[in-house]
Amino acid sequence: MRAGSILAGIGATLALLSASPAQSATLPADTVNQGRISVQVQGSGTDIILIPGFASSSEVWADLASRLRQNHRLHLVQVAGFAGSPAVSDLDGKVVAPTAEAISDYIRSQHIKAPVIIGHSLGGEVALMLGARHPEQVGRLMIVDALPFYTLLFDPSATPETATPHAVAMRDAMLVATPEQALAMQIASVARLAKTEAVRPSLVASGTRSDPKTMADAMYELMTTDLRPELGRITVPVEVVYAYDTLYGIPTSLVDAMFRNAYVSTPNISFSRIDGSFHFLMLDQPDLFAAAVTEFLKP
Repeated sequence: MRAGSILAGIGATLALLSASPAQSATLPADTVNQGRISVQVQGSGTDIILIPGFASSSEVWADLASRLRQNHRLHLVQVAGFAGSPAVSDLDGKVVAPTAEAISDYIRSQHIKAPVIIGHSLGGEVALMLGARHPEQVGRLMIVDALPFYTLLFDPSATPETATPHAVAMRDAMLVATPEQALAMQIASVARLAKTEAVRPSLVASGTRSDPKTMADAMYELMTTDLRPELGRITVPVEVVYAYDTLYGIPTSLVDAMFRNAYVSTPNISFSRIDGSFHFLMLDQPDLFAAAVTEFLKP
């Protein structure tokens, strides 16, 4: 299998499409709703903000949350428009950056001091934005299988300018896809993103319940946003945890190099690779992922 197709598979979360109109989810009673995001709070102790990825539900953190909430206060973020959460209209078509600002506002309004931020995929880019644009608000960052510029997965020499035509084409294709086309692409994408077959139906369901325009706008924004020039502003420790599996068909050294090169300008950074997993490593390797988080949380 060619390296390019494997890296495209790693980043295929950008191509998850909606198969039916979004249905609003009922928020739990202990949820703070701030429009762009809703946040469910669990447990007590050190504050940890958990941000899910593209078209994902906060339920992707369920296993990790069950392990952490005895000693930590968890803030489980749900992004508006994803996984049944009501969409929020935004005239400039942005999703990722406004989500980062909404979490910044949440940290401020709830008087949270230096929380740990853990973000997966799109949530990882949100975490990087928080660290770079609001360094005084965060304690440390864990970036889970995410890059500061997603188009690097497809083209290591890409720039926002060269990525724009492809991003426009992808966004437009997402908006005009028939339900049958969207569902087929979604199922195929999830098969590349989660190695564990048992977790795939819930991931497909989250995409099915997501708002098509929110996903299309988010995909375009991810493909054209290069955060590498901002990484030097991050002042707190950063750990990048990423997945690898022999089914990628490429040496681990290539995947290692891709992540290290992308984050080369980040101060105080470390890397941890979890093998035997696809993109949703918290679902494919929950024990190894939880162990990595536990180690990360040590003083």
